[in-house]
Amino acid sequence: MPESLTKNTSILSISGESGGGQLLRSSLSLALVTGRAFRMTNIRGKRPKPGLMRQHLTCVKAAAEVCGAEVEGAEMGSTELVFTPGKIAAGDYRFAIGSGGSTTLVLQTLLPALLHAEASSTLRIEGGTHNPMAPPFEFIEQCFLPVLWSMGVDATVTLERPGFMQAGGGVLTAQITPIKKWKKLKLTDRGEFVETFGRVLHAHLPGEIAKREIITASKLLEWPENHIDLRYANDSIGPGNAIMLGARFANICEITAGIAQLGRSAESVAISAAKSLRGYLASPAPVGTHLADQLLLPMALAGGGVFHTLAITDHTRTNIALIEQFLPVKFEVDEVGPGVRSVRLD
Repeated sequence: MPESLTKNTSILSISGESGGGQLLRSSLSLALVTGRAFRMTNIRGKRPKPGLMRQHLTCVKAAAEVCGAEVEGAEMGSTELVFTPGKIAAGDYRFAIGSGGSTTLVLQTLLPALLHAEASSTLRIEGGTHNPMAPPFEFIEQCFLPVLWSMGVDATVTLERPGFMQAGGGVLTAQITPIKKWKKLKLTDRGEFVETFGRVLHAHLPGEIAKREIITASKLLEWPENHIDLRYANDSIGPGNAIMLGARFANICEITAGIAQLGRSAESVAISAAKSLRGYLASPAPVGTHLADQLLLPMALAGGGVFHTLAITDHTRTNIALIEQFLPVKFEVDEVGPGVRSVRLD
């Protein structure tokens, strides 16, 4: 990390009222890489069940373990947390969420820190690998990490076993090598079109559900039905289903996903994923809305960069404001074309 990005060591006060788990995870990542302590109050204050849930606690305890942090308030339902980080330590880490909570979000919380450790690390995280409101494993593998590789990152992920809500039991592993030097991100063009693709991951549910998803998504995207691959996840501990639809270009890959949930029809799951991909393809912007949020911290750690994305979400705005609290950086967001935004850090 560039020395210019280090900041003072006073404790930072953060209100968690308007943010969800993402605000907490970003705060943990930033505390780890900057060494700055924070106090978060009113955690998830506007959620139906405020306070720390099981998967948030896993992130807090995992972050504390990799740096020997001092923590106050790390318990179920807690609405206030004080996190004082220590020195990041490389290691062979294993974390179990104890539910179907997202393994990919735990990985993203720890990755920036372990990239700045003194030696290589391994992670084994057990929980959900395909969750609502979280990037599925394939997004991390094919969309998120390849962009980080272009910035100098050496990290890989492997899916040992898929896991769904509520049973969990999925296993994600990662190999992380310390970064030698961050390269500034420049991602303003998709590059040449390579392919579109789709997959339904299906476990212990009636086969008709997957078929209806494939038919619905294919019709909306005007794809032949055999363009979407059906893969049975028979090694999954519990039932679950995920449809993932993607588009690959020379410089970027985008995957949109729909995750089956109780009370939600197969058609609505497929329509949501297909409409999201169709919206992405209708724009020339290379970076999708979810990936945009995830690239902000790497760009800040690199000390600059620029990317073009679609609409700026509330999540992204919140994340920008948080990063600017921890680090002496200032993001600039400008409209550079119809429905295309530039996010720049000089």
